[in-house]
Amino acid sequence: MSAKKVADKSKWSDVEKAAMRERAQELKAEARMNKDREAGEKAVLAAHAAMKENERAMAKKIHEIVKSTAPTLMPKTWYGMPAYANADGKVVCFFQAGSKYSSRYCTFGLTDSANLDDGNMWAAGFALVKIADAEEKKIAALVKKAVS
Repeated sequence: MSAKKVADKSKWSDVEKAAMRERAQELKAEARMNKDREAGEKAVLAAHAAMKENERAMAKKIHEIVKSTAPTLMPKTWYGMPAYANADGKVVCFFQAGSKYSSRYCTFGLTDSANLDDGNMWAAGFALVKIADAEEKKIAALVKKAVS
């Protein structure tokens, strides 16, 4: 089967293809940065700048929470989203703007690298429409537990 025929049968949406291209670029940049905190911080701030104002405000708040709660986590982007990785370079948590996938809410997500295991089932993603004091405290507690 020719490459063109395979490409024509792709089940990936344009948004998903764009996210994969972003991730490929990020992997190349990560190899060059070699865990450079300043470069990771710049990438995260650039991701914030590309967001809508209400999403940007939440992303910045998450950034502040993670930096103060888990300063050992390395800021970086992951599929174009602000993310925070452990010493092994594995993403522990991330912020996904709702507009990225045409969702009505943003998401604070945690990966399998987060230490959240709690029995047979636990939450790994949280919908966000606003971050008030209560949400800030919950996110800080999650991040603290995730890196414990």
